[in-house]
Amino acid sequence: MKQSLQLKLGQQLTMTPQLQQAIRLLQLSTLDLQQEIQQALDSNPLLEVNEEDNAASSIAEEVQNQQSPEAQQEKGDQGDEWKDASSNADTNVSNETIPDELPVDTQWDDLLPSSSAAPAPMGDDFADDDFAARNAPRESLREQLLWQLNLARLSDTDRLIALSIIDATDGAGRLQLTLEDILESFDAELDIEMDEVVAVLHRLQQFEPAGVCTRDLQECLLVQLQQLPPTTPYIEQARVILNRHLPQLANGDFSQIMRRTRLKEPQLKEALALIQTLDPRPGETCAPDEVEYVIPDVFVSKHEGRWRVELNPDIAPKLRINSGYASLIKRADNSADNTYLRDNLQEARWFLKSLQSRNETLMKVATKIVEHQRNFLEYGEEAMKPLVLHDIAEAVEMHESTISRVTTQKYMHTPRGIFELKYFFSSHVSTTSGGECSSTAIRALIRKLVAAENSRKPLSDNKITQLLEEQGIKVARRTIAKYRETLHIPPSNERKRLI
Repeated sequence: MKQSLQLKLGQQLTMTPQLQQAIRLLQLSTLDLQQEIQQALDSNPLLEVNEEDNAASSIAEEVQNQQSPEAQQEKGDQGDEWKDASSNADTNVSNETIPDELPVDTQWDDLLPSSSAAPAPMGDDFADDDFAARNAPRESLREQLLWQLNLARLSDTDRLIALSIIDATDGAGRLQLTLEDILESFDAELDIEMDEVVAVLHRLQQFEPAGVCTRDLQECLLVQLQQLPPTTPYIEQARVILNRHLPQLANGDFSQIMRRTRLKEPQLKEALALIQTLDPRPGETCAPDEVEYVIPDVFVSKHEGRWRVELNPDIAPKLRINSGYASLIKRADNSADNTYLRDNLQEARWFLKSLQSRNETLMKVATKIVEHQRNFLEYGEEAMKPLVLHDIAEAVEMHESTISRVTTQKYMHTPRGIFELKYFFSSHVSTTSGGECSSTAIRALIRKLVAAENSRKPLSDNKITQLLEEQGIKVARRTIAKYRETLHIPPSNERKRLI
């Protein structure tokens, strides 16, 4: 094959470092953006925070210092009077109450005048300690069980069995291994029998919270009933239902329960009310709280009949170029220090421009979403309109991938709550009149119908389909079942309740 040189013309899209940085900042959430800004401030000396609040406070101090001479003189006179009074009080105490020669066994309380000392003010340290105490993470279930185990009087063998059972208990308080598996995990030299494992298990089931270290739901609820006072009303009826009719209770077959237990409807209601007070997952009450705070990127409010969209000014600090370092850069100097400053100045400008581009894009997309979903803001979820990424992309003249990046992990604060921007996008279902209905609106209608149904005769999926068809919305039964499952609404047979 003969080698040769050829010259060709062509077009190729190359992502510059500035474009890559803009895309990366665009898809960051609020918390990630704050970390990125802090990292840029730490690494780039040409970037600094525009501290306008400090400037305002310094101006206030300067105005306070420039008071009238009369006010300053009055303030000085008051200070002199306070000094004279305090010095006189100290002189009187030292001259009148304390003699020159004191006995060896003299106490200070006998010399000083009796007066109740003022309590010490609660400073910032006390507030910090109180905040730390209130916000300290709670102990896990395993730590609480081990703490109670240390207080129990058990032999070394029983303590070893108890540790194995606690290790096999999950965060909900349920035992994940069978007693046979726990018994097989011990060495044969220990000579542990099944009766010892069962006895230790029953001992651990008396620990707090009630119902831990149980093998299934039935045992968990029965253990909690056992720890209630024997005089608790309808405790025997509740125990019978859990022992013999738990499958019927799970399916909501109350008529069969009443027929087999020969209980009247009021008695069954009281027994079920007692069962509902029990906790099926008692271990979760000890789980540490994992709170995730959502910071909205956009605020939406109504002013004079029009919806206004504003960016959250607190999501990121205001940055600027450090004028002191920027003034040190010399145009014709190629030294290492000057090159370092010049490169950091260029990176700082790119970073500020990328932040500005992110804010402008977020503002454009949020404004178009509010214009399209104005009915949702006015009337709620039932008025939500169908919306896809392509619609917003055409409105703002951007690519769908850019819209996807903007709406991911970005939140909008509205009078109806805080929603992710992706929440306003949904597929559509055709109506009998030729229009379209959003899937979010259909889910809201399903939730509304289920909330207003008769608990004795809950609505089936077919009945919900018929009711929606009467409103002009044609949806298949399997679609209703899918939407119902996404709303965590159980089937009709499980929603049946006694009145």
